[in-house]
Amino acid sequence: MKIYNTLTKNIDEFVPKVDGVVNMYTCGPTVYHYAHVGNLRTYIFEDILEKGLEFMNYKVNRVMNITDVGHMTSDADSGEDKMLKGAKREGKTVYEIADFYTKAFLSDMEKLNIRIPKVIEKASDHIDTYIKMISKMIEEGYAYISGGNVYFDVTKATDYYKLSGKNPEDLLIAVRDTVEEDSLKRNPFDFGLWFTVSKFDNQIMKWDSPWGVGYPGWHIECSGIAYETLGEYVDIHCGGVDNIFPHHTNEIAQSEAFLGHKWCNYWCHGAHLNDQSGKMSKSKGEFLTLSLLISKGYSAIDYRYFCLNSHYRNTLVFSYDSLDIAKNSLSKLKKKVATLTENGLSDEEAVHKYKSLFALAISNDLNTSQMITLVYDVLKDSELNDATKVAILKSFDSVLSLGLFEEDVENEISISDDLKQYIENKIEERNQAKKNKDFEKADSIRKELLAKNIKLIDTREGTTYEME
Repeated sequence: MKIYNTLTKNIDEFVPKVDGVVNMYTCGPTVYHYAHVGNLRTYIFEDILEKGLEFMNYKVNRVMNITDVGHMTSDADSGEDKMLKGAKREGKTVYEIADFYTKAFLSDMEKLNIRIPKVIEKASDHIDTYIKMISKMIEEGYAYISGGNVYFDVTKATDYYKLSGKNPEDLLIAVRDTVEEDSLKRNPFDFGLWFTVSKFDNQIMKWDSPWGVGYPGWHIECSGIAYETLGEYVDIHCGGVDNIFPHHTNEIAQSEAFLGHKWCNYWCHGAHLNDQSGKMSKSKGEFLTLSLLISKGYSAIDYRYFCLNSHYRNTLVFSYDSLDIAKNSLSKLKKKVATLTENGLSDEEAVHKYKSLFALAISNDLNTSQMITLVYDVLKDSELNDATKVAILKSFDSVLSLGLFEEDVENEISISDDLKQYIENKIEERNQAKKNKDFEKADSIRKELLAKNIKLIDTREGTTYEME
């Protein structure tokens, strides 16, 4: 197995700490809103990595966190707390927000045929572990208390910029507007491990600690959960490229300070999904959720197929034209597969040959486009009988998870023009009720539609819907 390692900036041969066993940690969502399809691209790549490793006979122990504790938009204690922002937006408690969007995220994962990790941990469930780790870092001089908060001293870290390859002088210039925000730090890039003094005085989630009532910093959560669930070593740590700095950089610094040895050998990052104007986010343009794509007539697996035709380390540009091409290609592919029968005996030598080629594509830094090419090669191979093709394609689909042998249930849902007009009229009626502050009427319209299996989805750009 060879995979690109952000730590070494090379495609490295993968050698786990324990032969045949992979400890894999993947950063999960901050559950303050729906995941947009750019977020979901990263989880698709991680799913392929996990299943690809299993295809190559590794046992994978995968852990994912759910960030439900107040999540600042910067290490300078500036910007907004995302969980509080979500609670204010919807008039709910932060606990209700966390629960609702955790369920929404897991639902998106299931629709995309992404395997739900066996171990999913909420950040709020591991406070004692964070306190244990922070206490040791203070004792050993890696962290300090200032103004009631606890900070990690980045000057004490070994080769702090090794993962990101960044230059501290350039960073100072780039973030000069924000580095002055927190005068309690010794150094501009020191990061918070525990906050008791914050501009977020109305923070709901708070716990007792040796340093006062407060809450953990963003980065310590992943380090703590990984340590508690996987032990002292992680083989592969994954996430999006925007996690490299500062999040993953800070995870390395604090984990290795606490443990006293190298923590993780392989760091794998998925590239951004951009729209036509640049990086996709929840704060600009049309908020592209999986539910929105489904409401426009695409299936979740259409989107998965769209992603798999590009390498996970290449920036992918989203457009509906490109998604249309993926949808049509996948539809044609599944129709070809549907013509196959399982009658007769499969040629085990041919099965082994194609599975070996597929393993090569996996081991070539997860070359998903080559994996899909092999699917077509099998279908075109005139020397293979149907039973052999079915056996090979089923093994391929254990990794690709395109549902090649499943009926397209999602695409069977049709919405008549009359029903569309009815829904749109109700959405407009609800919007007007909300504008008039008649929230009782707005809620009754939502319930009326839900009773007809029509779920409304409110976004920054307006309200969409999906059929349940």
